[in-house]
Amino acid sequence: MLARRFLWIIAAVIVLVVGAALAYRLFGQQLIAAATVPSVTYDASPRAAGPDYARPDAWYANPALPSDTARWTPAGYTAAPKPRVAVFFVMPTVYLGNDRWTMPFDDAATNARADLFLRSQATVFNGVGAIWAPKYRQASFGAFLTTKPDAARALDLAYGDVLRAFDAFIAAVPTDAPIVLAGHSQGSLHLLRLLRDRVAGKPIAKRIVAAYVVGWPVSVEADLPAVLPVCSSDTATGCLLSWQSFAEPLDYAAIRGAFDAHPGLTGAPHRGTRIVCTNPLTGAGGAAAIPAARNIGSLVPASDLGSAAIVAAGVGARCLPSGVLDIGTPPAGFGTYVLPGNNYHVYDYMLFWANIRADVERRADAFSAG
Repeated sequence: MLARRFLWIIAAVIVLVVGAALAYRLFGQQLIAAATVPSVTYDASPRAAGPDYARPDAWYANPALPSDTARWTPAGYTAAPKPRVAVFFVMPTVYLGNDRWTMPFDDAATNARADLFLRSQATVFNGVGAIWAPKYRQASFGAFLTTKPDAARALDLAYGDVLRAFDAFIAAVPTDAPIVLAGHSQGSLHLLRLLRDRVAGKPIAKRIVAAYVVGWPVSVEADLPAVLPVCSSDTATGCLLSWQSFAEPLDYAAIRGAFDAHPGLTGAPHRGTRIVCTNPLTGAGGAAAIPAARNIGSLVPASDLGSAAIVAAGVGARCLPSGVLDIGTPPAGFGTYVLPGNNYHVYDYMLFWANIRADVERRADAFSAG
């Protein structure tokens, strides 16, 4: 039943993604922006009260909850009965409406998408970690498709919630607990700011096993100096991993153009800088093409919506000079459910689910070994 519900939600997201992709290809980004950028001003936009992170129900996942979706595992895997790492996971964008700038907490479709991403992404960490995933007043999808000042205000409000949640997380976990930080898409954007404001150069940096900043571009020159170094090997700790998955033929121009338009965390421009690319099949960078045989398991939705399965040896990967993770020809089981440019953004974790799970466990072992 759990797997069936999981895949039903994936199907719903697929419909949204395919519709958006088709509109983009036929009519351009302006049409998508017209449909998703909020039609009200930020000041007139309804806003929920900020969550009280001292309460377990302010979290999608929290060890104090009787149960949560982040503890789910596919067949053949189990969540750690005694987690040895504390994981702070920041959700990607799940609110697609255009009636407000920030996410409501009582919208059923939005909450269903949050459940999907917890299950398909955050679960990679439950083999070794206890997962904390805060609810936050995230910016709407349309906030990423406009240069209106209202969009920046919505993102700042969302980041303020994430920051408060992180402070509550740190206050709640043991003072010597190793920490994994992770996110995707909008969650990774907020995580980068959090790394700069709460981690880099501070005593807590010594507790960081790794930061998985996935689905958001990170500049080597304009961002990394303000956060953590990139992971140089599969056992490195206190470092950052990041990738963006594209199949061939790929087109990264639109994302790169938007990235170049904003300064980095250091204040230096993004334009002309290199993008971090970690190959999740190796846990490091490098231009070598890693064959699908090295992929120990993608989390693949079945076509009949009856089950979710771990399928090995289905997807290879290589880091391109552009910083994009090239996964080759469109992989079986994921089909055409991609964003414009053959962007497999929705599946950044699912494509490499078992490898990421093994990666975090290996880094946790290396951290414990000192």
